[in-house]
Amino acid sequence: MKTPRLSPELQKLVEARHENPFSVLGRHLDEGRVRVRALLPHAEEVSIAEGGHRMGRIEGTDIFEWEGGSTSVPERYRLIWRDDAHREHIGHDPYCYPPQLGDLDLHLFGEGKHWHAHRLLGARIHEADGTAGVLFSVWAPSAKRVSVVGDFNRWDGRSHPMRVHGNGVWELFIPDLPAGVVYKFEIRAGNGDVFLKSDPYGRRFEVRPDTASIVEPAGEYPWGDGDWLEQRAAHDWLHQPMSIYEVHLGSWQRGPEGEMLNYRVLARRLVEHVKDLGFTHIELMPVTEHPYDKSWGYQATGYYAPTSRFGSPDDFRWFVDHCHRNGIGIILDWVPAHFPKDAHGLARFDGTALYEHEDPRLGEHKDWSTLIYNFGRYEVKNFLISSALFWLEEYHIDALRVDAVASMLYLDYSREEEEWIPNRYGGRENLEAIDFMRELNEITHSQVPGALIMAEESTSWPQVTKPTYLGGLGFDLKWNMGWMNDTLRYIEHEPIHRQYHQDMLTFSMLYAFTENFLLPFSHDEVVHGKGSMLNKMPGDEWQRFANLRMLYTYMFTHPGKKLLFMGTEFGQGTEWDSTAVLDWYVLDYPLHQGVQRLVRDLNHLYRSEPALYTHDFEWEGFEWIDCHDAQNSVLIFLRRTGDDFLVSALNFTPVPREGYRIGVPAPGLYRELVNSDASDYAGGGIGNGDRTLATEEQPWMGRPYSIDVTLPPLAGIVLRLVPVTAPDAEEGAAPAEEPSVEEI
Repeated sequence: MKTPRLSPELQKLVEARHENPFSVLGRHLDEGRVRVRALLPHAEEVSIAEGGHRMGRIEGTDIFEWEGGSTSVPERYRLIWRDDAHREHIGHDPYCYPPQLGDLDLHLFGEGKHWHAHRLLGARIHEADGTAGVLFSVWAPSAKRVSVVGDFNRWDGRSHPMRVHGNGVWELFIPDLPAGVVYKFEIRAGNGDVFLKSDPYGRRFEVRPDTASIVEPAGEYPWGDGDWLEQRAAHDWLHQPMSIYEVHLGSWQRGPEGEMLNYRVLARRLVEHVKDLGFTHIELMPVTEHPYDKSWGYQATGYYAPTSRFGSPDDFRWFVDHCHRNGIGIILDWVPAHFPKDAHGLARFDGTALYEHEDPRLGEHKDWSTLIYNFGRYEVKNFLISSALFWLEEYHIDALRVDAVASMLYLDYSREEEEWIPNRYGGRENLEAIDFMRELNEITHSQVPGALIMAEESTSWPQVTKPTYLGGLGFDLKWNMGWMNDTLRYIEHEPIHRQYHQDMLTFSMLYAFTENFLLPFSHDEVVHGKGSMLNKMPGDEWQRFANLRMLYTYMFTHPGKKLLFMGTEFGQGTEWDSTAVLDWYVLDYPLHQGVQRLVRDLNHLYRSEPALYTHDFEWEGFEWIDCHDAQNSVLIFLRRTGDDFLVSALNFTPVPREGYRIGVPAPGLYRELVNSDASDYAGGGIGNGDRTLATEEQPWMGRPYSIDVTLPPLAGIVLRLVPVTAPDAEEGAAPAEEPSVEEI
């Protein structure tokens, strides 16, 4: 029997090439008659539930249709069908529902002004005309056809083709579909290629190596951090302590069989550890969904989903909530600079360079084998800004650390002469990326008062932390990579050679107050052959530990907020391995215990002494007492607020210096608050102990008074003037610094 010739419209539907399936499928009125048409692959029999109308199959196809009087079938109807496995199904026909996306939402998205695009795109529980289901939507302007596929339709792209709007947004409401289903988008590109993509706006994903998106339920998490958020909005963070513990969740701790721990378990253990040591914040290396463990999260594919490695989105909400209830802020490492080339991800999403640039001179990072966002495209900028707001609002994140800002600022970043394209003025600045960062900071600050945005920026780009209305980028904090590089290069020198490199320590104060700086000893410094912080230190075992303790004392007394990577707080000896866990066992040994005790005391001193944090970003908070004693490798400075001050004195050699005279600004008795060589820290116990140090009216170092102190070897001490009318001061700590000689 000859197969009837199909109309072009039906032929395109059969071949899964139809860009407007609603024009063919569903309920259509024509001259007083109604025609219902359905495409149901794998169906044997189909009928309309309302009226029991049996639908006929168009021969040679999986298209079923019925025609009758105009009032025979209601606007919203259900289909009943039996599949080829003899299973019965009943559900509302997706193709009898009108468009669900609003014109204003679509317009704002097209203009790049929809700051909550995650409420427009992706998959979300939705109700239409009293029927619950899932509304899917995706931006793919160059696609010729997009379908929703999943277990619910045997991953068959013929089953649920979507309708497209004029700006390239595709949508489909699938009624009766519950939360928890896995799905992807099947896309037919302009050249005819058909491929599967995960949802760019997906809220949850399968555990790697699987890559499908998962529909999240619409329920509300019962947050208990209202007081924290209220206080955060009014918090004067500029003049308050901030000490950050940076964590890679997958290698901080694991279960007895090496398995990943749940967010809730991690939260309990982390909060206990961090509170004990006195940190104010936890910074999470990227927990946005990513397929490759060894990327540490920096090659993200799910910009709206916490990774499923550690549990569900609600588990992650519990993590944040638990931290907030215990007074700990949460910072998320966020990566808008680049994205991976994984086939299921954003790369050539609709068959074209959609999120990236077509030209690899603009669109590819060869160093990382990743792609660069096209920051000049409104929809791309919208995607990223919406992601930032999503984490701040939906998950109550307190701050975002923006990764690799330098790579966004410069078109020639890590490129040879012929590998980049100048901007429209002939320069190397990425003007579109600069505009994006300014807009990001303006919007996040206006929408989420109290939230902070930090820049990992490693060059001397000016005004990174200055307001956009003054020509700045608008970030709140900048990682002081120069201070970190100079300090580590200095400390790696043998003490006998340090006298020739004193400028590497003093140089930071030439620019310390040009930006709002954070002093980082991050994961980047303990990986890729760089060795652990402990093993960067020269000398024998005792000297290495002494150097490390001295380094932390210097950091905590230097102007700037603080950050330590996990494991550095107890002097882990091996280089960080993301596939293993920290060497917690070393805390059985006194030298490692001593480092941890010192970090605890430094944190508590830092938080309890306003002189150490009130003016982190202002000149009035710092004064040199003496920075010229290079021969002895000694540095002495003041941290102050108003009339209150502390003296920090550091001896970068293994030679004890007794009777070392220090100039001080006020007369009285001084007492040692912290001594990194103290016996409590497994040091040599050399220092000034509990005795008070009386001033003499002997001008020294440009100060009207002076005291004789003992400077322990490879150690730092912190001194306070004992109040005349108050009990003796207690506690102790030390600060930190920033940029590089070569970078200025």
